[in-house]
Amino acid sequence: MSDRLSVFKTYKLYVGGKFPRSESGRVYEVTDAKGNWLANAPQSSRKDARDAVVAARKAFGGWSGATAYNRGQVLYRVAEMLEGRRDQFVREVADAEGLSKSKAAAVVDATIDRWVWYAGWTDKIAQVIGGANPVAGPFFNLSSPEPTGVVAVVAPQESSFLGLVSVLAPVIATGNTAVVIASEKSPLPALSLAEVLATSDVPGGVVNILSGRTAELAAPLAAHQDVNAIDLAGADEELAKELEIAAADNLKRVLRPQPVDYSETPGTDRLTAFLETKTVWHPTGSLGASGSSY
Repeated sequence: MSDRLSVFKTYKLYVGGKFPRSESGRVYEVTDAKGNWLANAPQSSRKDARDAVVAARKAFGGWSGATAYNRGQVLYRVAEMLEGRRDQFVREVADAEGLSKSKAAAVVDATIDRWVWYAGWTDKIAQVIGGANPVAGPFFNLSSPEPTGVVAVVAPQESSFLGLVSVLAPVIATGNTAVVIASEKSPLPALSLAEVLATSDVPGGVVNILSGRTAELAAPLAAHQDVNAIDLAGADEELAKELEIAAADNLKRVLRPQPVDYSETPGTDRLTAFLETKTVWHPTGSLGASGSSY
């Protein structure tokens, strides 16, 4: 009886809820920490990046219009799916980051917990950063947060899974849609995350994941007129400066790269980074000289 040949996995992009190959037809080799071949990942082109922005913009209305409670339910469902595929992600993170199985398991567990953490914030962040403002005059003055729009995310290069989720989850938890550039040297956990998103309740286009050369993909996204903000977490100093200059053309919000320990519990900084504040003034009226009002 002949030995069975294993079935190699074909990794694809995730754009608009579908799994296309790069329109360029290019792939590049992904290796583990020791240089051993793991897979061929699609090498996205500028056209793929533009397609992802179109998909993200199309999905924005429905996702931002959903209730915060519903978005929390959807994100929690993703965590459930991640838990069910835990062993797969442990293998992929161990290979991608050169970790032992036990250390990779700890990273995956922290990643799932991080996703749950952000899922819990969806219907609470408005109470933390919004509310009634004290003003001089017969007015109600209320401020409430609203999502910025389409956010480009340059995922961390070294933390291929925990870092990825730590920058992606707050973007979509607050009602934005995302175009993610996965870690260039370790994209496989991100591409597998796409399979989880596709089989959960996240609408197509809310998250779009590209793999390939970071600089090649980030440049058109930073300059894109329909991208409202960009997170430069995975860009080096030189690239970040170039992207900031390009982003200034349409006044994008820019979250600059900074040293982050992704194992630490995050604050609300990334949740608030891509929110706008809408303030509404409403007259209360006055009933007389006594100053009473309604």
